[in-house]
Amino acid sequence: MHLVKNLVKELKRSLLVKPQLWTKLYLLRTLVQRDLEARYKGSILGNIWPLLNQLSQLLIYTYVFSIVMKVRLNLKGLPENNSLTFGLWLFAGLLPWIAFTNGLLQSSNSVVNNTNLVKKVVFPLSLLPLVPVLSAFVESTFGLMALIFLVAVTTKTIHITLLLLPLLWLTQILFTSGLAYIAAGLTVFLRDIPQTLAVILNIWLYLAPIVYPESLIPPQIRDWVFWLNPMATIAETYRGLVLVGEVKHWGEWAIAGIVSIVVFAGGFWVYKKLRPAFADVL
Repeated sequence: MHLVKNLVKELKRSLLVKPQLWTKLYLLRTLVQRDLEARYKGSILGNIWPLLNQLSQLLIYTYVFSIVMKVRLNLKGLPENNSLTFGLWLFAGLLPWIAFTNGLLQSSNSVVNNTNLVKKVVFPLSLLPLVPVLSAFVESTFGLMALIFLVAVTTKTIHITLLLLPLLWLTQILFTSGLAYIAAGLTVFLRDIPQTLAVILNIWLYLAPIVYPESLIPPQIRDWVFWLNPMATIAETYRGLVLVGEVKHWGEWAIAGIVSIVVFAGGFWVYKKLRPAFADVL
């Protein structure tokens, strides 16, 4: 009987929280929309710019690595020793990486750039670091659509593994958001965090097989690279789902998912502990 009463109490509490959660989600969606509109406000091409930027990166990397450096890569289902194959492979790995770095770097200043919101008692400050993360993710979907289109035209196939992309997006967003909470909170007290973060991300890029194949990693440390670096797993899984239609790193993906949940929970906990002092410092 006591257990039933507790369950009823918990259910009532959940139902009371639910409207607040929906209100926050609606506010978050509005903030992301405003952020995206503000980035291209006044420009003639507007929201087409993210697609143009990412297509230009695809062309630049394809030209540099495939035509100038003559790098070739053979992938199942894609033309062998073809210039476009390496370009598509590289672009598929760079898409999640660019969304990760852009979201993380911009979120590091999300609190200090919104002093007016920090001093409003009713505004949910937990949303601020999430806005740049989600905006960068939305922008990356333009490039992803272009990539899927090019792969479909080249291989005459649309892989059913694309249906698994939402799970990979969830892993990526949780991991990025957790780090974003930590970076945004610490930047309030130490303004060197964004610059330090930029240096770390430059090094991090070359610690993961994003601009080079995983076969170049020494076999004795290859597994450790994927176990310890969720972005390595996310980039390789992107390639597998979109380009080849298979997942090579199931175990590593599961570990990356667990790490992402831990990083998100830890990052939110740090941010929540630091949040009461934001208004005093700013």
